Amino acid sequence: MEWGNIDSGRPKASGARSSTRLCTALATNRFHLHLVSDATGETVSSVARACVVQFEGFEAIPHLWWLVRNHQQVDMVLEGVRAEPGVVLATLVDPELRQALEEGCRILRAPCIPVLDPVMAALAGFLNAAFGVTPGRQHMLDAEYFKRIDAMHFTLAHDDGQALEDIDEADVVLVGVSRTSKTPTCMYLANRGIKAANVPLIADTVPPRELVEATRPLIVGLTREPRSLVEVRRSRLHFLDKDVPGYADYEQVRDEVTAALHLFSEHRWPIIDMTRRSIEEAAAAILQHYNQRHGAARVLP
Repeated sequence: MEWGNIDSGRPKASGARSSTRLCTALATNRFHLHLVSDATGETVSSVARACVVQFEGFEAIPHLWWLVRNHQQVDMVLEGVRAEPGVVLATLVDPELRQALEEGCRILRAPCIPVLDPVMAALAGFLNAAFGVTPGRQHMLDAEYFKRIDAMHFTLAHDDGQALEDIDEADVVLVGVSRTSKTPTCMYLANRGIKAANVPLIADTVPPRELVEATRPLIVGLTREPRSLVEVRRSRLHFLDKDVPGYADYEQVRDEVTAALHLFSEHRWPIIDMTRRSIEEAAAAILQHYNQRHGAARVLP
């Protein structure tokens, strides 16, 4: 399932409006999924991804309705649901708009799930406090937002072994041989406000002195099973239409991985195997190590 972006201030949805497509969707275990948000849609999209992936053999046709903040826009959403019936997931904090959407979906006999309601209600009960109704409040420009921007700039400037002279200013440094997902993992961490740098390990080359002598950052070694790494490198060479001698040779790759693991162990750097681990899972493990280092969390087994 692919999720697009809406670049307009008014709500829109992706997908054709045709009964033929609807019939095809039903015949092939595809279904329409309307995602409604009063902000950027990040929350409802994440919830939808996490849930839909659990249903094997089914494919969602997403319709993205962002920045829904008045009754006219709710009516536009309902017209979309009428044209292509399906499940509606919504994150609308305004109770009047949420009620209007739910009532409209009830008339259309379309399931409507306000995904924030159970969490908000539980928090309100536990805290014995009322909650606000400001759309997009989580995206307001606060200190955490600017922290993420600073982290992103730092990470871009320290990608692939660049700017080693101030690597000790990083929060996290990822080390590994080529194609162990160092850069995308760093970018993910930067989006969480972590200043992340990465340093590639090159065969028969001594690691940079600045890396070995760094004391402030958490240094983490990324590795991958050699045969898996060979396949990744072959795909990369095919994509670039290049032939780099030894780059995807199994014996050389195995020796690179072995040398990297020896380096990690020598310096007692945490090691994360990326063979069957997603970027998100790797970043979560790194954050656990980082928080443990700062006394904020326990690293789970």
